[in-house]
Amino acid sequence: MGLLVYFSSKSENTHRFVHKLNIPAQRIPISPEDEMPEIREPYVLVVPTYADGEGRGAVPKQVIRFLNDEKNRAFIRGVIGAGNRNFGQFYAYAGDVIASRCQVPCLYRFELMGTEDDVVIVNNGIDKLWK
Repeated sequence: MGLLVYFSSKSENTHRFVHKLNIPAQRIPISPEDEMPEIREPYVLVVPTYADGEGRGAVPKQVIRFLNDEKNRAFIRGVIGAGNRNFGQFYAYAGDVIASRCQVPCLYRFELMGTEDDVVIVNNGIDKLWK
């Protein structure tokens, strides 16, 4: 089975969602001073969106720093985007940006901390992905 790598801000929405899943997970630290994890196995990245009204700043800086490590980037197999539907066209936009730049699929999108249906869908989807 693969791994989830995720970023969650102090709101902890993405953290709460990831911990509802039955999947091993590694968190990208909130503090820019903290050491970045080195992931050397296939993983799916779970990332919230922090875009302004024009889509700028969608990908958290910590996630950019994590993906700037070529070895970390080499093992990404897909992205799951999180967001708030109030942001319209930029809902879960960070997932789309990363999928495009890393040439991997955006596998799913969920709002805020996700629903129980989101948990079931992601668990089933990730299970199929790793088989």
